[in-house]
This record gives sequence, structure tokens and C-alpha cells, in this order.
Amino acid sequence: MKATGFEVTTGVGGNGVVAVLRNGRGPTVMWRSDLDALPVKEETGLTYASTVTATDDTGRQVPVMHACGHDIHMTTLIGLARGLKALQARWSGTVVLIGQPAEERVLGAEAMIKDGLFTRFPRPDFVLGMHVKADLPVGVVGYRAGPAFANVDSVDVRVYGRGGHGSTPHLTVDPIVIAARIVLTLQTIVAREIDPIEPAVITVGSIHGGTKHNIIPDTVDLQLTVRSYTDETRNKLLEGIRRNIAAEAEGAGAPKPPDVTVGESTPATVNDPALVERTVAALKKTLGDDRVTEVPPIMGSEDFTYYGRAGIPAFIFNLGTVAPERLEASRLPGGRPLPSLHSSQYAPQREGSIRGGVRASLAAVLGLLGTPS
Repeated sequence: MKATGFEVTTGVGGNGVVAVLRNGRGPTVMWRSDLDALPVKEETGLTYASTVTATDDTGRQVPVMHACGHDIHMTTLIGLARGLKALQARWSGTVVLIGQPAEERVLGAEAMIKDGLFTRFPRPDFVLGMHVKADLPVGVVGYRAGPAFANVDSVDVRVYGRGGHGSTPHLTVDPIVIAARIVLTLQTIVAREIDPIEPAVITVGSIHGGTKHNIIPDTVDLQLTVRSYTDETRNKLLEGIRRNIAAEAEGAGAPKPPDVTVGESTPATVNDPALVERTVAALKKTLGDDRVTEVPPIMGSEDFTYYGRAGIPAFIFNLGTVAPERLEASRLPGGRPLPSLHSSQYAPQREGSIRGGVRASLAAVLGLLGTPS
């Protein structure tokens, strides 16, 4: 970014990067690219597959890869910077390009904002971003006005029991049985307490308890992901989780109520409709109508939402990364499903994805900047 001619600041909000290019009077447009990888061992078989390891929060050495396509995002960021510099005579205004850390933990956007992203640097009139999509043809752009990504809450639960020997369960309060009942009863919240046409998900992704076949433990830990689109549904889900978990523990005679902690969370990402309309027009003009398509909202999460919640019109769109023939083959009867994001086998079609990302990002940003007077 420095070599391209941008003013670059590092260490913003942790590992964030902010690059600014001023080019006369006009709008200020920010483009966000996320940087982080995931603790997944790459199994794509590619010659450039990641072999990197890192130390996680528990001190373990883990393999890491860009299983969510953030390497495409970063490459696009560099291509966008070079393109804006090369086309500097055609636009006026200010561009702020950011590399954002910790998107996967929904922490990075807030950290950069709290570290002065909108006060230490030019405050944008618009914020744009892009994320790869694992079920869209390479180079095709997908967009959604309004809600596009879900509210997400991570919930940690500890169930308390009274441990003992597996041969005398009547002398214990078995937290494994309580946990099993909790897993089943949580499913009734979505099925029986939420409006059927309102999107909602409760998934128990982790359950840990016990050490040996014949030992009833004192505690069991569960980890949940909870997803919704409206604040009303989000509150209903979390209240229902607390109520049902407490009821199961009390019904089993647990020695004390469970601990229920809401941890990493992010609100729904809502794309500004007016900005979507304007940007989609610019994308269609550059890419062609057949390369820009509306896509449904998903239950995935994005901390991109915090830029819009700062009172700035914001829009994040998708970039297709799958070769058309692979996509068609996956849709045939008996076809092999495509690797999803976060899969160890997810591999964007490299050249088409990079070219598509740079063209789309340039079209979107230039569509919002002014013209030289």
C-alpha cells in the first residue's frame, strides 16, 4: 500500500491497517477488507496450500488457512489500491482502504472504530465491502438490499450436577442427562415459540463432560450459536434459552442453577438500500447485467455491521469464486457437494476470483467518487 502511494497507518484496533489516498475535493469512500485466517488445516491439495501454524488462545499449535476467502479479499484490496492510483486522473475525493483484523471473532470492526477509525482518519460518506461466496459462479457479484447477515450470539452454558459412581446413579444428579435434555428442549424454542416465517436458529455445537465410562461428572459444558434477524426474535431466543435451561436443571434437582453466558455477539448486517441501488447500477455498467444478481439473506454473521451502525451508509456484496462447471456438476443428481466456507477444502478459482474482485471493487468505489472539475 505504501509503494502504491497511500498514507498507511498500522496497529489500528490491534492489527488493523488504514491506507488513505487524497485526490482533491469530493466524497470520502471507505473499502473494508478482512485479514484473519482460521484454525483449519488446509486439504485442498494445491501447490500454494497453507502450511502455516500459529499459537491459539490456549497455547496450542494449530494449523491455519484462509478457509473463508480472506486471502482473496486482501488481494482485491491491493488490486483496488493500484487501480485507484492508476486511474487517479478520472476521479476526485478521498479513499480510505482498511485491512480489518478479527472478523471471524466479530471483534475487529468495533476495535478499529474504538481506536479512532472515524476520528483519526477521514470519516467516510460511504462504506463498502465484499465477501467471497462458495456457491456463486466465479466473477459473478451477488447483492442484497436490507438485512443480509444475521444477528449472532455465542452462548456458553455450564450445567451443575452431583458426581459419583456410574453404578449408583441414584446417589448422584447426573449433569450429562440434564445436558441431553437441554439439547432436545432447546429445539422447541424455534419450533414452538418463534413465528414460523421468522428466521431463527439454535445450534448446540459443542458438549463436553466426564472423563471415564463409570464416573458421573459434576459438570457438563455446552456451547451454542444463536441466529436471528430482528431484535425481537433475538431477545425471545435468548430468554427462551435461559428459561428452558434453568427449568431442566431445576426439574432434575441440580444442586445449583446453570451458568448461562452470552459471549461473542454481533447484530444483523443491514445494507443501505439507496447505496445498494447506486452501487449495483455501477457494477452492472462495468460487469454486465448477467454478472450481477440478487441473492437471499443468510444466517451467517459479519461484523461489517458496525460500520453501518456508526451512522454511515454501508453495503457489503458477494463475489462468486466457483468455476461454473464445478457448480453445475454439484447440482446434478448424485453430484458432489461443493466445499463451503470454513471447509478445509474450500479453494476459490484463483485467477477468475482475483480479477472479478478487483473489477467489482473498482467499479463500486469509482461509482461513488466525484469526477475531476
